[in-house]
Amino acid sequence: MNSYTAWAALCGLGLGAGLWLMIVRLPAWRPMAFADRVAPHIRVGVRSSRMLQDSWQQDSATPALWQLARPLLQQVKKIANLHSPSSTTVRKRLQAAGLRLSLVDYRSQELLCALTGLVVGSALMALLAFRQSVSLPLAVTVVLGCAVMGYFLRGWWLGEQVKRRARRILTQFPTVAEVLALTVGAGESTTGAVERISRICHGDIGAEFTHTLNDIHSGTSMVQAMSNMSDRVQIGAMTRFVDAIVVATERGTPLGQVLRDQAQDVRDASKRELMEIAGKREISMLVPIIFGVLPLTIVFAIFPGLALLEMSY
Repeated sequence: MNSYTAWAALCGLGLGAGLWLMIVRLPAWRPMAFADRVAPHIRVGVRSSRMLQDSWQQDSATPALWQLARPLLQQVKKIANLHSPSSTTVRKRLQAAGLRLSLVDYRSQELLCALTGLVVGSALMALLAFRQSVSLPLAVTVVLGCAVMGYFLRGWWLGEQVKRRARRILTQFPTVAEVLALTVGAGESTTGAVERISRICHGDIGAEFTHTLNDIHSGTSMVQAMSNMSDRVQIGAMTRFVDAIVVATERGTPLGQVLRDQAQDVRDASKRELMEIAGKREISMLVPIIFGVLPLTIVFAIFPGLALLEMSY
């Protein structure tokens, strides 16, 4: 690859980035936030229209190049916040994934993945340079791209860990909710029911109930311990279940009936999820049938007739 091809690739990359920036900044692709929609109706003390204000005059002290580059920088910042969230969000995701990692350890793993990508990209470019000439801009782009890909790969894997653990918990949760409702309905206290579940359940949900029981034994109230478990897991069904327990405990509602109703709701939610998954699988099964089996059947049906027509001639 000569230098002209490398410069053409870089120019094409810049053109694609510019077109992408223009598309994503269109009004249809950037919906207005709720605060922006409500702000004009609750703002007081504004006597003139905001449309009459000149943003260029307000930012007259800012260089024009900075004002032109501001949308691109805001988009880059948005993507960076998406793939590298704040410390609080990272801690919540680590708890939802069931990892006992500190924030420093996770950031260290991100840097290690970036360094691994940097080394892999450098090795690939070195092997390619031994066989043919490689331009410097292309080599730098590939090496930096591998480093960024390695950095983003750690966040992607964390998201996959969160999804897999949530799927495992949702699989076990209907049975646990039913057992909890039966235990409380039999006359046992809520703390005793949680202790029983932590003894007989295994896996991720058993570990969460064990953690909740340890919090209760350490002096935390049952309501706060259950709320902490809901915050750690971050699953909608469990959040609603815990909220129902908290409301019933605070208001003095009979907890057995509430738990039975919530267990039935969890069962219904799991059935709906299974129906949705089955519907998606049916659509996926149509792809090999339409593009594989059906053309082959048509060929088997038409080929004998074509062969007879050729033999008749």
